[in-house]
Amino acid sequence: MSQPTDLDCLPEDAARALLVGRVWRTYDDASAGPALVALREGELFDISNHAATMADLLERSDAADIIRLAPGESLGTLAGILANAQEREPTPPYLLAPCDVQAIKACGVTFAVSLLERVIEEQAGGDLNRANALRQEIQSLIGGDLSRIEPGSPEAMALKAELQARGGWSQYMEVGIGPDAEVFSKAQPLSAVGHGARVGLHPASQWNNPEPEIVLAVDASGQVRGATLGNDVNLRDIEGRSALLLGKAKDNNASCAIGPFIRLFDEHFGIDDVRSAKVSLRIEGEDDDFVLEGESDMREISRDPLDLVAQTRGAHHQYPDGFMLFLGTMFSPIQDRDGKGQGFTHHVGDRVTIATPRLGALCNTVDRSDRLPPWEFGIRALLAHHARRRAASEGTDGDTGRP
Repeated sequence: MSQPTDLDCLPEDAARALLVGRVWRTYDDASAGPALVALREGELFDISNHAATMADLLERSDAADIIRLAPGESLGTLAGILANAQEREPTPPYLLAPCDVQAIKACGVTFAVSLLERVIEEQAGGDLNRANALRQEIQSLIGGDLSRIEPGSPEAMALKAELQARGGWSQYMEVGIGPDAEVFSKAQPLSAVGHGARVGLHPASQWNNPEPEIVLAVDASGQVRGATLGNDVNLRDIEGRSALLLGKAKDNNASCAIGPFIRLFDEHFGIDDVRSAKVSLRIEGEDDDFVLEGESDMREISRDPLDLVAQTRGAHHQYPDGFMLFLGTMFSPIQDRDGKGQGFTHHVGDRVTIATPRLGALCNTVDRSDRLPPWEFGIRALLAHHARRRAASEGTDGDTGRP
């Protein structure tokens, strides 16, 4: 299955959007590495001379001017760069995740529908064959519409007490309607993959799905500077066996996709656009012609995005390089794929498209984490790359040793 090569990945109003990203490119001295790029009228310009990293750019008050006007080398048209992203061996330049040294954090159980499915995972102990019957039992036990309950409110605490008395309380209910949000580390800095890349499933997982989400780009002071799209790949069986396996379920090779670009907030796009966004998902099977479509409506989120930012960063925790924050999803697919009552799980080769009009579309193909190229470009490699680029610009040899 070929990767996307058209421009459907762009926002519907791309002509006025402040779009910044990262690419892997080669240089005249035959070296290769990441570069910060701005999209202008369908062309990508290397603006790395104005900000070494995305984290640096997002700290600057003149970030919008840099994206719009700063001089930089043209790397070609976006259409041409998307065409470089071949299935197995992409040819530089190609898109990377638009973040770099920022922490990658995620919020879970922020929608009532996903809350129900997390409880089912827990009660099923990771067994997808039990999910359908448990769904009916738990819905009967909970009753009502959880989306109407404000987390941490007296009504929520009364429901908690009732469910505890009936033996129906869950750790997922705690973060779903309790005062404290679930915030966890999704991936390591520089480990996320970008638009057109393959995303990875841990080979031990037999019950999994994509999680289409909006991702906020937050600077070191806690100010939201922009937004993008993300796939918080979810291994339902592994996390369902034990919440203590969350790290194994979430943080694997290529299990986090972000992109295609960060759209900076300006007079045309801001946090209210995030609050009102509808995020669509389309899964297309390569081996079985399976198609699944769904949608998350951000107006149904249980906690405001800025509350989630405040619960992530504050006097209790700082992020000097800023952070990317997945806001959660209401999409938990239950459509049967491989057998009656078994619900949905990925097949290798699935094409996943996550889209919303003001941010564009993020497309990836599913594979196994152990079959994908290993993650090798970390912080030390980035520092060595920057040293080489400085040396090249100054005419020195730039030998920094092995990163």
